[in-house]
Amino acid sequence: MQTLNCRGKLIDLSIPKVMGIINVTTDSFYDGGKTTTKNNILSQAENMLLDGATFLDIGGYSTRPGANEVSETEEVKRVTEAIALILKKFPEAIISVDTFRSAVAKKAVEAGAAIVNDVSGGTLDSEMYTTVGKLKVPYILMHMRGTPETMSTLTDYENVTIEVIKDLASKIALARAEGINDVISDPGFGFAKTREQNFEVLNNLELFQNLEIPLLSGVSRKSFIYKTLDTTPEHALNGTTFVNTVSLMKGASILRVHDVNEAVECVKLWSAVNGVKHY
Repeated sequence: MQTLNCRGKLIDLSIPKVMGIINVTTDSFYDGGKTTTKNNILSQAENMLLDGATFLDIGGYSTRPGANEVSETEEVKRVTEAIALILKKFPEAIISVDTFRSAVAKKAVEAGAAIVNDVSGGTLDSEMYTTVGKLKVPYILMHMRGTPETMSTLTDYENVTIEVIKDLASKIALARAEGINDVISDPGFGFAKTREQNFEVLNNLELFQNLEIPLLSGVSRKSFIYKTLDTTPEHALNGTTFVNTVSLMKGASILRVHDVNEAVECVKLWSAVNGVKHY
């Protein structure tokens, strides 16, 4: 049985869980600017928790290509204020901080975050593994090449699935060596991958079980979905639901989404198909 130790609370991943995205930024690709006030942050957190989110993922730095640079000081301010705000009203909430900076991760955990979600998988901050190891919190290790600014040019793979798995395996070993006990893998949909490569990774997602750690799928409203459907992020919920369902069927333990209710429904139906009781 796969579990995560989140500040002493054991989360059982035998039934997949949903992570709701709360971007406290002005320029995220889909929801930028929607949750920058205290009332909006609390409202979104409450709605996501009521809809069945197990985790809330707080991000203060947009990693979409062309996004504005955010100083470390500003990122710390954004995420720690949001974390404190949410935990004051919802003390049982399990919060993840979405950052590639170790200093931000440290401040966020000190403010009450229980998970570090690093889109760079440790490649953009050499202190990240050591920091998270000392913090003793779960770590989401995502595959990415380069930086958010350069990743779209770094898509040359002979076999994208195998290369991503090998890259994650080597980084998991480094993270373990620094004392990180709970590691979650994330293949990094949309990061340093073409549209076709994203679908190839999705089609082979069950192979990530060979890493023998929980798998997170973060596909919500991303361009490989909405461009294939010739639509926009705003109209990509149906496509997201389909890809989330495929992810669950192929072994994902966590769905990271903008739309919690629909993802929870996917998990309920997955549970029914697999004959397991959904809690």
